[in-house]
Amino acid sequence: MTLLVGGCSLLASFLAALVMIPKLRNAGIVGHDVHKPGQPAIPEMGGFIVVAGFGAGVVLSVAVTTFLPHVMSVDYVYLLAVLCTVLLTTLIGVVDDLMGIRQWVKALLPLVAALPLAAVQIGRTWVDLPLLGHVEFGILYPLLLVPIGITGAANAVNMLAGYNGLELGMGLVAMGSLAIVAATVDRPTSLLLLMAGCGGILGALPFNWYPARVFVGDVGTLSIGAIVAASVMIGGFQGAGVIVIIPYVLDFACKALHRFPTKGWAGELGEDGRLRCPAHGPVSLPQLVLKLMGGATERTLVLVLIGIECVFGVIAVALYARF
Repeated sequence: MTLLVGGCSLLASFLAALVMIPKLRNAGIVGHDVHKPGQPAIPEMGGFIVVAGFGAGVVLSVAVTTFLPHVMSVDYVYLLAVLCTVLLTTLIGVVDDLMGIRQWVKALLPLVAALPLAAVQIGRTWVDLPLLGHVEFGILYPLLLVPIGITGAANAVNMLAGYNGLELGMGLVAMGSLAIVAATVDRPTSLLLLMAGCGGILGALPFNWYPARVFVGDVGTLSIGAIVAASVMIGGFQGAGVIVIIPYVLDFACKALHRFPTKGWAGELGEDGRLRCPAHGPVSLPQLVLKLMGGATERTLVLVLIGIECVFGVIAVALYARF
């Protein structure tokens, strides 16, 4: 059933891409690819494609749970609550992409998006963490930790972006790793959510990979972070979630040291087609990688960053396989 959900999400996402990309371009919803000669205009807000695929997978899961309960037993209330949260983060991304939101306001708005999850008291009041064991949080879990988790993950994923295929590539590795963890510890609701997310990303990735035909924008990054956070909180494997988010935390730390710059985060494109760290950098994890490598093509840089995410994904799976 999980493969069916993933396949449904992939198909819906792929079809949504075929329909939406030309419509976004015709509507003038475009951004400039700063890492290409001439900075060509590329359709933006392609995160709608991922959300469409994810939504299709969740709706299918709810339908099967409701009408064929003997096939699959999951908590459809949690599924719908997560879908509400993802749609709210999508709305935040739309407003920011179209009109712009002050950075501190955008950072706090996911707290509102987390309200559906807090309302249904998502997950358990305790979690089992590798090396730490059983940790009880009580009422603080739904009222405090859930909103903080959604907000933190959404903002972290939103910051590590701006290169062709990076957001979806790293998101796919993170969700795929967590899906293996969910299957290992037998958390079917989390597994379905993650498979729906993976399918949505896979359907959109060919259009976002180098050279990108669409950017995912804040719509995509905020939604990916919300799916990751909600899935681990439902399943109670927050330790794995913390591990796979470490590359994003490193990027957050780099930007925090430079007071979260709104400009100067990109690489400098040389005449040889390679990106290099600017003289004032590094102010982000990608720039740090560029500095350590002495420059790289955009495709190579993205593959290296995805490889870093793979390392932490393997660590998460290994720890929970032993746990």
